[in-house]
Amino acid sequence: MLPRLEARAEASNAMRYGSPLLAVGLTLIGGLVLFYLLGRNPLHGFRVFFFDPVHDLYGISELLLKATPLMLIATGLAVGFRANVWNIGAEGQFLMGAVGATGVALLFQNSQSALVLPLMLIAGAIGGAVWAAIPAALKTRFNTNEILTSLMLVYVAQLLVSWLVFGPWKDPQGFNFPQTIMFGNNALLPILIPGTRLTIAFLIAIAVLIGGYVFMNRSYMGFQMQVAGQAEAAARYAGYSSVRTVWVSLLTGGALAGIAGMAEVAGPMGQLTDHASSGYGFAAIIVAFIGRLNPIGIFFASLLMALLYMGGEQAQQHLNLPPAIGQVFQGMLLFFLLGADVFINYRLRRASLAK
Repeated sequence: MLPRLEARAEASNAMRYGSPLLAVGLTLIGGLVLFYLLGRNPLHGFRVFFFDPVHDLYGISELLLKATPLMLIATGLAVGFRANVWNIGAEGQFLMGAVGATGVALLFQNSQSALVLPLMLIAGAIGGAVWAAIPAALKTRFNTNEILTSLMLVYVAQLLVSWLVFGPWKDPQGFNFPQTIMFGNNALLPILIPGTRLTIAFLIAIAVLIGGYVFMNRSYMGFQMQVAGQAEAAARYAGYSSVRTVWVSLLTGGALAGIAGMAEVAGPMGQLTDHASSGYGFAAIIVAFIGRLNPIGIFFASLLMALLYMGGEQAQQHLNLPPAIGQVFQGMLLFFLLGADVFINYRLRRASLAK
C-alpha cells in the first residue's frame, strides 16, 4: 500500500485561515527541538529568541520599526499575487527606491526646504515602480515569465547600489567604507516616539494597509484582479484586461517596495550603504502568504517576521549562535505553512500496488 494525495472536493475555509496559526505553532515546537540539537537549553533559548527582544518599550518600537518595510512590501505583493502575477523581485525594487530617495537627499543636502522628504518619498516610489515596470513590459510585450525577470533584476539592482556607494556617491570622509554621506536633518523621517528609532514610516505603513484592504476588497479594480487570479477564462470572457492587471500588479508592488526602501535610508540608516536591505523583499513574500494575502493578516505576519529578525540577533549575541538562525526560523515557518496548505487541498489516501 502506497500513500497518495487525493484532491479534496472543497477546501476547508476554517483550515485555510487556521493553517498560519498551525504553522506558527509547529515552528515554535521546531525551535525548541533546534535549540536542544544545538546544545542550548530549549526554554532559555526560547525566552531569548521570542521574549527578550520585546521586553520593554524600546524593544517594541524596534519590532514595529522592522515590521514597517515588511507591511509596505507585502501589501504591494499581495495585490499582484491575488491576480496570479508573481513579482519575486521586491528586493530589487526596494533597493531602487532607496537609490531614488538617496539621489534626492544628496541633490538637496544643503537645502532646509520641507519639500525634501516628500520629494524623497515620490522618488522612492518612482524608483521601485520603474524597476517593476521592466518585467511588466517584458511580460505584456513578449510574454516572458515575470518570476524570472523580476528575480534577475534583484541582482542588477544590488550591483548598481554597490557601484554607486563604491564610486560616485562614496563618502570621501567615510574611511573607505561603501556608503554615502549621512543625510541632513531635512532628509530624515521624524521620530514617532522620542527615545526610540521608530519613524512616521510606521504610520505610512498602516495607511497603506488600510488603503490596500479597501482596494482589494471594496474596489471594482480589486474585484477584477481577484477574478483574474481565480478564474482567468472567466475574467477574459467578462472583458477584463489582462495587460492592465499585470501593470497594476507590478507597479503597485514596485512603488510600495520603493517607499519601503526610502523609509529605510531616510530612517534608521540615515544613508545608503552596500547592505541597504536585510532581505526584506524576500521575507515579505513569506509575510504575504502567512497573512493570506489580506492586509489584516499581513499586519500580524509582519510583526511575527520582525520578531524572527530580532530573535536571530538576540540568539547571535546571547547564545553564541550564527546569524543565520533567524533565517532557519523563517524557513521552518514557510515549510510548515506550505505543508499545511497541501493538506488543506488534498487528503492522504492509501493506494494498492498495481499487479
